[in-house]
Amino acid sequence: MRKLRLEELNRLSISEYKESSKLAVTVVLDNIRSAHNVGSIFRTVDGLGIQQIYLCGITARPPHKEINKSAIGATNSVSWEYHEDISDILTTLKSDHCLIGIEQTTESKELTKFDFPKSEKLVLIFGNEVDGISENILPLLDHSLELAQFGTKHSFNVAVCAGMVLWETARQLRS
Repeated sequence: MRKLRLEELNRLSISEYKESSKLAVTVVLDNIRSAHNVGSIFRTVDGLGIQQIYLCGITARPPHKEINKSAIGATNSVSWEYHEDISDILTTLKSDHCLIGIEQTTESKELTKFDFPKSEKLVLIFGNEVDGISENILPLLDHSLELAQFGTKHSFNVAVCAGMVLWETARQLRS
């Protein structure tokens, strides 16, 4: 066994990636405090072929030194937009998207027990590292998902959470 060299991985160039088919999934980041988390999510979105990211509220935006540290160039390949008010963009998207908040609510479903609707465009919303997603957008959600946990902490790091949720979303949509 040996590690593969980068040229053996056969990855797309940035221009090829931009032209490639993507999953009909939009990621919305709601008031993410850490630019490192934002960069990690950009890299995950690139790696899974997700359509786009919307950055909302206080979420850091490229170009940003700390985003670049963890994104390692993914801000150049992933389509993104900034929207100050998350309610405005979600209200617009609601007309033709299924809105899924990643949040612990009274109606949350466990990620592994949820079947992502393959016939709909999806929006996955990830919230602030301390406060989660904004309370005022809960009425807009079609679903709320959470990840099972078995330790003492109340939640996973948002970038780790996004990695798990987006991987499972991509797995289901590509199967």
